[in-house]
Amino acid sequence: MHENDISKIILDLSIKIHKTLGPGLFESVYESIFCYGLVKAGLAVRAQVEIPVSYDGRLFEKGFRADVIVNDIVLVELKSVEKITDIHKKQVLTYLKLTDIKLGLLINFNEKLIRNGFHRVVNNLKEPDA
Repeated sequence: MHENDISKIILDLSIKIHKTLGPGLFESVYESIFCYGLVKAGLAVRAQVEIPVSYDGRLFEKGFRADVIVNDIVLVELKSVEKITDIHKKQVLTYLKLTDIKLGLLINFNEKLIRNGFHRVVNNLKEPDA
């Protein structure tokens, strides 16, 4: 399964969750339900994944935590904030570079329309051959 196929499943699931629950819940609630939905869809899901960071020849075990990694090829950062800013997008791009994952999705559930809270961040993603 390609990153874009997984992205479509994630978008559809996010819309379903948002239509059912609406905005305003804690990020952790959305994350639990989101992971449940992805597993139910048959995807491999890892949540709150500790990612070590290498610096100056040393490995730091507590680099950062990725909210969700799907099928080891899509990184998802979930938010429930008033507004997504450039720093959120830069954060996801840094996570992608550090994990060598090509596609990141930044999803803000605290939007009136969830489509406005859905952002793709790419790290040298190549489209599949047609």
